[in-house]
Amino acid sequence: MTAVTEPATLPTGADARPAPVSFLHALRFWLWLGFVSFGGPAGQIAVMHAELVERRRWISERRFLHALNYCMVLPGPEAQQLATYIGWLLHGTRGGIVAGALFVLPSLAILIALTWAYLRFGELPVIAGILYGIKPAVTAIVVHAAWRIGKRALNNAALWAIAAAAFVAIFALHLPFPLIVVGAAVIGFAGGRIAPQRFRTGGGHGAARIDQRPSLIDDDTVVAHAGYRTARLLAVLGVGLVLWLSAYLALLATLGHDNPITTMARFFSGAALVTFGGAYAVLPYVYDSAVNQFRWLGAAQMIDGLALGETTPGPLIMIVAFVGFVGGWQTEALAGALGPGHLLASAVLAACVATWFTFLPSFVFILAGGPLVEATRDDLRLTAPLTGITAAVVGVILNLALFFAFHVLWPAGFAGRFEWPALAIGIAAAVALMRYGVSVPKLIGVCALVGLVIHIGSRALLG
Repeated sequence: MTAVTEPATLPTGADARPAPVSFLHALRFWLWLGFVSFGGPAGQIAVMHAELVERRRWISERRFLHALNYCMVLPGPEAQQLATYIGWLLHGTRGGIVAGALFVLPSLAILIALTWAYLRFGELPVIAGILYGIKPAVTAIVVHAAWRIGKRALNNAALWAIAAAAFVAIFALHLPFPLIVVGAAVIGFAGGRIAPQRFRTGGGHGAARIDQRPSLIDDDTVVAHAGYRTARLLAVLGVGLVLWLSAYLALLATLGHDNPITTMARFFSGAALVTFGGAYAVLPYVYDSAVNQFRWLGAAQMIDGLALGETTPGPLIMIVAFVGFVGGWQTEALAGALGPGHLLASAVLAACVATWFTFLPSFVFILAGGPLVEATRDDLRLTAPLTGITAAVVGVILNLALFFAFHVLWPAGFAGRFEWPALAIGIAAAVALMRYGVSVPKLIGVCALVGLVIHIGSRALLG
């Protein structure tokens, strides 16, 4: 097995292979990533690509894209699953668990604190101001991610055509993301047979990577623990089932079948299996169920939760923790799901339950399916559909950028006021990313501060 990277010190020679990385150093990196992973999946994937492929060279371009393709076809948060996959490649099962968990836990802790403050103290003008600056920055991050991934993945006219078709399908025809993924995979499968040179990983032009410097896990690196074994596959599936069943039975035994927290466990277990297309694709389903069916929270609270979710690092689907916290706090006539006097305990438990049952399948998908995916890296019959999916994702990311831009610049619709300050922040953020290579965490921090100053200034003028 090839050892794993570390960049306490980055490679010094242009052609030097990075030195093996210790598990402790990787743990520090994943913890750092958990606190700076703003920008939704596109921004998070862009950060991981910049850090792991370009700067640290822990994994090669082809291996990164191959893992990303697999995560794109799974239900669940693709950026968190990608971190889990790369952590697993680097340090086996413990590496995958640590990488995936640290992608979520900082966000969970921050969101619990913000939601508690939201419920105790009402509206948060500070959060509104921070969000005003972050939203245009996120738009710029998404545009930048589409440009970066597209530049590397769209290396011929066929893949450009798939990306364009995917954009039209989701933007103009409003087709669901899973259907677009299936269509791109079918086109990739057929294209791999008709024109295989155009559907090899990276577009088939033989130079998918502009930077050919060696990586720790390079294109041809054999990772011993990534080999497929049926016994291991069954063991991972079995452990996943035991973890799910034991947690659910514990809730059932202590709280009962009809307790809101037990109901959340069942609901989020099902939601985790249909979250194709990322958080924005599944949010309408979560909204309708949480607000209209179970009445865990109100419609205005759900929108506030989305705003809070966008101000925190981690996957946007972490809004389930907000839903759980509010539901645990407010259920049973505002007495809390654990009864009178236990509001905070009810809320925290509900947030953790929602998070556990939402993310557990993601770990199982990666740790069980990773060896199978690694075994297909050189099989064009399987890589060609994934190459088609990557091309389609570029079009989908571009659509997401337009979605953000519209809601940032015209928050009340085209009939409302145009937000010129937000436009200025967005343009400045795009220039900082594309021209000067400013890091995403630094960009988020500066834009949040600018947004807060603008928001406070506008409130002072109006007051």
